[in-house]
Amino acid sequence: LIEPAQATATAGKVEVLEAFSYGCAACSSAQPYVDRWKANLPANATFAYLPVTFRPDFALLARGYLAAQALGVAERTHQPMFDAMRGGTPVTRIEDVADLYAKLEVDRAQFLAAASSFAVSTRLKRIEQSLPRYGIDSSPTFVVAGKYRLTARMAGSYERLFAVIDQLIAREAQITAAAASTP
Repeated sequence: LIEPAQATATAGKVEVLEAFSYGCAACSSAQPYVDRWKANLPANATFAYLPVTFRPDFALLARGYLAAQALGVAERTHQPMFDAMRGGTPVTRIEDVADLYAKLEVDRAQFLAAASSFAVSTRLKRIEQSLPRYGIDSSPTFVVAGKYRLTARMAGSYERLFAVIDQLIAREAQITAAAASTP
């Protein structure tokens, strides 16, 4: 349990977050499981990625992910960024991240402008502040409804992890329905 529970961004739906980094080998290994699970995401749930900033290269990649979101290319470039990082590409400057996205047909100048924008910087700062509140200290870590923090290690496998996430979504939906029907 996350104590205290954190507010979620989506009213009326159960929010599931994945704390991840393109520089995290375990996150790359988890991605096929995430993709399969997302394909059957319950209608009463939402899913979002939460890029982590544990190390300097992770922070640069997080900024890059947020810039890709701002440019509307995050979904298209998500798996290719894992693939690019699997090769051990060093990331020490935002220009290194821009080069990776440029290879994925994202305009380098637009990417750098988005990465240095006030909006992306603000979002990154909010994420950095949220990680300790969620108790996230490793990746991938999943947060359900701002209340539950889970990892594959805790569940025993990725299959079991997503089964538990589905159970928690169902539980939270029942709690929400019960609260709505109480006068």
